[in-house]
Amino acid sequence: MGIGASLFLIAAGAILVWGVTGHVAGLDVVAIGVILMVVGIVGLVLSMIFWSSWGSWGGRRATYVEEGPPRPGY
Repeated sequence: MGIGASLFLIAAGAILVWGVTGHVAGLDVVAIGVILMVVGIVGLVLSMIFWSSWGSWGGRRATYVEEGPPRPGY
């Protein structure tokens, strides 16, 4: 799950928890919203952890120096 999908789940869950006032028979809209927000937050945290370990911010940067041809006389 990416960062975008996680943010979408958090937003959809927040809308269900705090924005929907209707009631559906046999369905708890608030509980579904909380579940979506929790899944979105867990996905966001995992995405950030894996993003930092795969990205260039992790400190594992290799520098390669390509030298030109050798000078004559050396």
